[in-house]
Amino acid sequence: MVVRVRVRIRIEDKDVETAAFANSGYETETPQLLVPIRFAERVGKWPPVGAIRGRFETAGGPVDVWIYPRACRVKVVEEDAESSEVISDLVICPFVDEVLMSDKLIGELGIALEDVGRGLWRFRWEPTTRLRRSYPPEHWR
Repeated sequence: MVVRVRVRIRIEDKDVETAAFANSGYETETPQLLVPIRFAERVGKWPPVGAIRGRFETAGGPVDVWIYPRACRVKVVEEDAESSEVISDLVICPFVDEVLMSDKLIGELGIALEDVGRGLWRFRWEPTTRLRRSYPPEHWR
């Protein structure tokens, strides 16, 4: 199991809510939200006009990506609580089908991964006894 949380993503005048994979192994210098091409199409960022072309080294080898620095605002949304909004880079990757959060974005959103194997998490400001369950994956195919 993994931890996925419900997020609201704002890109210019478009808001999208989706499940996002909290990938602590996605190490970055800045908060980054990695999205599939289908997601980028929905928010008007594909084809990638004005994006910076980059290359990420992954466990499966190098992957070409397109980066829009500081292009989105992300917040975790639960029925009873929300995180602060965080400005994040938007990274488009052709090899993923769900939204992934980098380690820096996870931290800035105040997410504490409590038991990844069981899909349990909480907001850092909540007591350690307040565990929340992971959301199912939301695939953008």
